[in-house]
Amino acid sequence: MHATDKRSARGKAGARKGGRPSASLYQEITDRIIAELERGTVPWVKPWGRAKADLGLPKNAATGRFYSGINILILWGAVIERGYPSQNWLTFRQALSLGGNVRKGERGTTIVHADRFIPKDEKERAKAEGDEPQAVPYLKRFTVFNVAQCDGLPEHLHTAAGPLPEREIIPQADALIRSSGADFRIGGDRAFYMPSGDYIQVPPQPAFFHQIDYYRTCFHELGHWTGHPSRLARDLSGSFGSKAYAREELVAEIAAAFVCSALGIEPTVRHADYIGSWLKVLREDNRAIFRAASHASKAADFLLGRNANAEGTVPEEIAA
Repeated sequence: MHATDKRSARGKAGARKGGRPSASLYQEITDRIIAELERGTVPWVKPWGRAKADLGLPKNAATGRFYSGINILILWGAVIERGYPSQNWLTFRQALSLGGNVRKGERGTTIVHADRFIPKDEKERAKAEGDEPQAVPYLKRFTVFNVAQCDGLPEHLHTAAGPLPEREIIPQADALIRSSGADFRIGGDRAFYMPSGDYIQVPPQPAFFHQIDYYRTCFHELGHWTGHPSRLARDLSGSFGSKAYAREELVAEIAAAFVCSALGIEPTVRHADYIGSWLKVLREDNRAIFRAASHASKAADFLLGRNANAEGTVPEEIAA
């Protein structure tokens, strides 16, 4: 919980003619997320215990680039629901270029890419009025296939990275927390991020019933921390119960899930009591989950990038 100043631990283009975003595509994906939340399944915290694939971020097997934003949630959902043993994905053409092919009858998974363009009439208007043309957003729809849906691919594309040894999971989390450079203050019985003081407070690790939850909670608060004006500059002004508060909590929850997954730690819902407020936001705005997932990806990339730099490694570029 946070008061005004605290954030708690608690295929083809899908655009219409003229380049306006396809409301149906936004709505289609938003409805899918809402349905999962209503069933009690949080899309960024999947039941990995029944998954065949190792925990991790979905990746394009041809380019080696990780997917980001809403596409992570979409592809995680497909891995769980269809029982794929891999987090690696390809387009139809990429499968062919690698010497393989998608098996006949296989159903692909739709992902999206957000972009902007300037319509011809807007260019003409801006030229006539001596103004700057305004770009309009649109979504492109793409179909990808899990490598398990393909034949003839090089064997290494089917090989998933082994899970981190259990004894290394907590040190890995400690390293990320240290590399963030955030001001962590240990004590009290609540966890929160204080924007005005730019610090995070969390209870001591032994106070958590499951000690791994200490790290999950730290990642949630680090998600808020990335929104500070000196970093990713999100709106952190929302008071408890407001839509702005719910939107930022959604960002922090998803960012924590992305960071956990990247470190081999199974994500959990830190704040199930906020699900009602998330549903309200999503029902009123079919782009809210896109924005939240995008902000969460940027927050996770920010944290993971600092960690990679501290370890002397170069983080892989994240694909849209």
